[in-house]
Amino acid sequence: MTLNPSSTLLSRFFAGLAEQTFQTHLGVADPPLVDYVGNLLVRFLRYDTLYRIRNLSGRRVQELGQMLAEAEARIGDARREVHRHIGDFTLFWAGIFPESLGGTRGPVQFDRFVYYCEHGKRAYLIASSIETEHDEDAPAEVLERLSEQFELCAYGLREIRREWERRDGDDIPRALLIN
Repeated sequence: MTLNPSSTLLSRFFAGLAEQTFQTHLGVADPPLVDYVGNLLVRFLRYDTLYRIRNLSGRRVQELGQMLAEAEARIGDARREVHRHIGDFTLFWAGIFPESLGGTRGPVQFDRFVYYCEHGKRAYLIASSIETEHDEDAPAEVLERLSEQFELCAYGLREIRREWERRDGDDIPRALLIN
């Protein structure tokens, strides 16, 4: 994949925010984990990456329950990738947009935030246990730590969001605002 200058700037911007937030504010000195979280933000800027899982008919799967079903229907590397994506997807929503996961009202109270956290932790743990030859960007150890520290990472993402919302437009490189 060829990176254009604005995506490189975005990568550095999110890497810096992740490093500052996790190391300085949260005291998490785990460079591979922090790098993974920063890269997750860059990857999920694109809608097609956020909803990249497809069902057998080729349609994008957008609901967590459907993603879980797709993961169980796959084997090997494909199963690992879907579980990893479920972990990333749930971490992203629980961390960046937790307000969108509010509970539903009705005869049974359903807390989507808790549901996302439970399934995100489980998905990362499953993905970490599936051996693969292609895990340079998602080593099993990092996925296992994401499972163990899911809530902390979600909180870190909320802090990253607060930081980028707090920042003034002058702090963001102009190249990021153009695209």
